[in-house]
Amino acid sequence: MNKTREDDAIVAYFKLLRGKGGDDASIAQREHFLHQLVPFLADKELTGTVYREALEQFMEGQAAVDWPANLVIAREFYPFWMSDIKAISHLNSELGFDLHPVDWMPTEISLADLWKKIDQEKFSTAESWAIKSYNKALNDEHAPTEVIDVRIKFAKILIVRLRDAPVTQKNAYRIAVDATTPLFELKKTRQLFLVVVREFYHFWSGNPDARDHVLKINKVSIL
Repeated sequence: MNKTREDDAIVAYFKLLRGKGGDDASIAQREHFLHQLVPFLADKELTGTVYREALEQFMEGQAAVDWPANLVIAREFYPFWMSDIKAISHLNSELGFDLHPVDWMPTEISLADLWKKIDQEKFSTAESWAIKSYNKALNDEHAPTEVIDVRIKFAKILIVRLRDAPVTQKNAYRIAVDATTPLFELKKTRQLFLVVVREFYHFWSGNPDARDHVLKINKVSIL
């Protein structure tokens, strides 16, 4: 197995990371993850599709609690593996990496418990506004009732997962998604969840054009 390409990418990644203030702990965390990921990338075609498929294959064997931190690293490393000079230059021009971006995680819970309890949940005015707006947009698009019901249930699950996120956690939505995705063991259901949270983000964040993003995509990568 020829790992030269991956080794060179890791060297470039860590060089920039240290230049941006990366400490030994943040480097060690990333080194541990990449050591496991590289065998899934070595000798493969250098494309985004290959990277995403290799990452999804690797992540299947990872504990749910490790998904948020691992996916942060995978997203950081991607432009280095792809030798995307423009993207790397953009990273270099920023103030620095968020060296420890996952300092909050949703409470651990099983999907079965979430699914069973979600219909009895009470939602605040702000939470209800986002859910109702998403529901109305789906209805306006004439989505079938069963499609709307599942999408709204997924949106409610995400809202519940976000409740205890500190206001200082700027990546809370993505972390909640990354921590919830592996709870769906069936790939088809997991893929639908990823589609829904991509749509629902626009309603949750208050995007005035949120309805323009409804039912426009049918596949989303974990990356």
